[in-house]
Order: sequence, then C-alpha cells, then structure tokens
Amino acid sequence: MQQEWHPRHSPWLIAVGVMLATFMEVLDTSIANIALPHIAGSLSATPEEATWVLTSYLVANAIVLPTTGWLANHFGRKRLFIACIVMFTVASALCGLAWSLPTLIGARILQGIGGGAMVPIAQSVMLESFPPAKRGAAMALFAMGVVVAPILGPTLGGWITDNYSWHWIFFINLPVGVIAVLMAEWLVEDPPYIQRNAKATIDYIGFALLTVWLATLQVLLDKGQEADWFGAEWVRWFTAISLLSFAGFIYWEFKTQHPLVDLRVFQYRNFTVGLILMTTLGAILYGTTAQIPLFLQTLMGYPALQSGYALSPRGIAAFFTTIVVGRLVGKISGKWMLLCGFTLLAVSSFMLAGVNLQVGRINVIWPSVVNGIAISFIFVPLTAMTMSQLGQRQIGNASGLFNLMRNLGGSIGIAFVTTMLARGAQKHQALMVGHLAPDNPAYRQQLAGAKQLFARHADPATATHQAYAAVQGLLDQQAHLWAFVDNFFIFGVLAVAVAPLIFLFKRVVPPAKLPPGGH
Repeated sequence: MQQEWHPRHSPWLIAVGVMLATFMEVLDTSIANIALPHIAGSLSATPEEATWVLTSYLVANAIVLPTTGWLANHFGRKRLFIACIVMFTVASALCGLAWSLPTLIGARILQGIGGGAMVPIAQSVMLESFPPAKRGAAMALFAMGVVVAPILGPTLGGWITDNYSWHWIFFINLPVGVIAVLMAEWLVEDPPYIQRNAKATIDYIGFALLTVWLATLQVLLDKGQEADWFGAEWVRWFTAISLLSFAGFIYWEFKTQHPLVDLRVFQYRNFTVGLILMTTLGAILYGTTAQIPLFLQTLMGYPALQSGYALSPRGIAAFFTTIVVGRLVGKISGKWMLLCGFTLLAVSSFMLAGVNLQVGRINVIWPSVVNGIAISFIFVPLTAMTMSQLGQRQIGNASGLFNLMRNLGGSIGIAFVTTMLARGAQKHQALMVGHLAPDNPAYRQQLAGAKQLFARHADPATATHQAYAAVQGLLDQQAHLWAFVDNFFIFGVLAVAVAPLIFLFKRVVPPAKLPPGGH
C-alpha cells in the first residue's frame, strides 16, 4: 500500500497561507463589476467596450484553470504558485496604472493568466496537506475565500470607487500579493509525486483545442445577448467553432498518451456528480449575485453602493455558517448537508420570486441571508465528496476541472440572467399591453389620475401626453419586475431539480491509519 505524503508544517498554517492568495484572486473576479461605468468614463470608452475588462480576465482565467495539473508537474507546484502570485500582483499594478482601455485589457489578461492556476493549486495544497478525515474542515476554510469573496467584491469595489478611485481596486492587491509570496515561499512544498519534470512534453494540440473552445465559449456567454444571439453571424460562427473544438479536445485527450488534462477522472462517479452540482451552484450563485443589484438599481432606485450593501449580509451569513459547517463535516452525513443546502437554496430563490415594487430592503436581505447559509452547506461537503474517490496524485488535475466548471457555471448563470431579463421583459410587456384598452376600467382610472396630476403643472395637451408616457412607463416597469420574478423562480426550480443527484454519491470509507513509523 502506497504511503500518504505529509507536509512539514501544520496543515492549518498552510491553509491560511494559501488562502490569502486565493481570496485576493477570487475577489478580483467581481470587484471590478460595479466600477465599470467609472472605468468607461475615465478611459473614454463605451459601457459595452468596458465589459471587455471582465471578459478578458475570465477568458484567460478559464484557459489556465484546467491546465494547472500539467503546469505544476512541468514547473514544480511551489514554483508555479509563487510565479502566479507574482504575475497577478504585477498585473494588478499595471491595471491600476492603465492609461487606456487596451492597456487595461492587456493587464487584465495577464492578471487572469496569473490567477487561473492560483485557486486550484491552493485547493490541491489544502486537500493534500490534510488527512482525508479532516478534508471537510479544510474545505470550510477554502469556502470562506471562494464563496465569500465574490459576494463581498461588489460592495468593496463600490466603496473604494465612490471614496477614492477605481484605480485602487487593483492597487489594494499589492501588499496582499507581497505577503502571499512570502508565506508561499515559507509554507508550500512539492510532494514527491509532483517533483518538477521540465522534460515533460506539452500537449500542444490539446492546449490549442482547449484555448479555442474556452475562449469562444466565454466570449459567446459574455457578448451573446448584446449581439442578439443567433441573429448575429459571428455568434453562429463562434458557436460552431466552440462545439467543434470541444469535441476535438475530448477526443484528443482520450487518445493521446500524455494528455494536457486527464479526463479519466470522470470514471469516478462522485467526481462526475460533484461537477454537475458545482456547475449548477455556480450558475445560481453568480446569477443571483448579478441579478439582485440590477433589481435594486433599475427598479427600486438604489445607488450602486447601497445595492452592494444589500448583498453584504449574504457574505456575512456564508462566513459564519462555513465555520459551523466545518465542525459538522464528519459528524453528519454529507448527503444530508447537501440536501439541506439545496433545499435552502431553493427556498431563498422562491422568496426572491415574491418581490414587488413595494418591498423594503429587508425583503431582499433575508432571502440573501438564507442563500448565504445554503451556499455554505453545499460548498464544503460538495468539495470533499467530489474529491473523495481520488488519490493525492489526481487531486491537482481534478481541482483545475472543478474550479473551471464553477467559473463556467457562473458565466452561464450571468448570461442566462441578462438574456432572460431582456427577453422576459419583452414577453410580459406584450402580454400586458392588451390591458391598456379604453374599455378597461382600471386603465381609464389610472390614466385619468395621471392626467389630473400632470394638469396641475402643464396645459391639457401636455398633461395628456405625459399621462400616456407615465402609464407606459409603469407598464414597462411591471414587465421588468415579472422578468426578475421569473428568473428567481427558475433558479429555485433548478435547485430542486438537481437535488436528487445528491443520492448518487457513493460512500467512501477513509483508509485505515498506518501504524506508527509508517511514514
């Protein structure tokens, strides 16, 4: 029986060290979102052009994520981890110093490349440093960075942008990056099975197919709605290229002797089921995070920072619940914790589906708190159960795929929200416009009240015109409200629909402990 490797330092100290870098990287996936209008105005760009600040980062990040296992074997994991932190930190400085949009996009690409490998390496280090029985507690700490950071990102980004400048959302990474490098140099080490192998040949064909697939897919998800999806010729071309490169990548990785990404981990049922659930969680988490601020700003009239504050309780709830969940792992069946989490996730979505234009902030805060509790109950046991059938040697490769699917799920969720809000508003407007008929008493009463109100400040003709515009605006507002309600309801149904997959997880019995002196 092969003996397990154990690190020289305390696993908890290692966890704190690698989580510093992880929190910094995950925070940057969302902190720039709320500052986009400021960035666009400062760099003389349109809002649509400014979104490439987000897209460029996500594309670079997605391409690097699944290649992390190969990169760690080729360069050495410790060396790669430190190099990634350095690249990310330097790129953050370049982002803050950017003088034009192309400069900022180029720096964000470098930032995405550096950040892509940081999260899966950190997850691998933590999973391998802790014995199997304590991996759930380790993932509780990991969840604090991966789950809480994207929730706090918009609030922190809004506060920094309003009080200082958008440049500082990137400059704050500099001291954190320096400390993270020093801690990684001190704590992280390469296990015997991940010793550097500089002679390992790279799978160039696999890398090319992976790059084309993920780049075209990410651009489609981010820009598809702006282009009216398949109404645009480039969308049809990108879709075909993405599908063909994806099929080619799968075929080649199973065929080649030394694949860039070892897809054979999908033979383990727990890993495959876990990836489906994680993709779904990513879609609901990021979709909800994108949708709540939009609802508060566009329909309720909240300033950007105040809408960010409304999401903060979700991050606080997730933080404290994660501490509790970490203590429960191993004492309560992971399946029941997951079932509880997905049930609460559905409940929070259905609560949000009950919003209207008269709700107060508390009606958004409470569902958000329930959502934060649900995410903690899902993420921690899900990560541990997904990796439960894998050996130490397989965790690095599997972590890259696991984090890739979380990010892709998030991109799908955001694309779904933006598309369905636009299409849903049009659908509901078409359904409700029939009620604006002269024979409808409610319509006549609303129109008469509006005319009377505007007649106090304008002549009858102007007041009539303003009254019609006000009623049309109310119709448009109600149509958008129903689009938000539909999306929240769909997220609730999705959480319920995937819950039965939880019972497909196989129970894995931890290996017997080695006798004293066995390692």
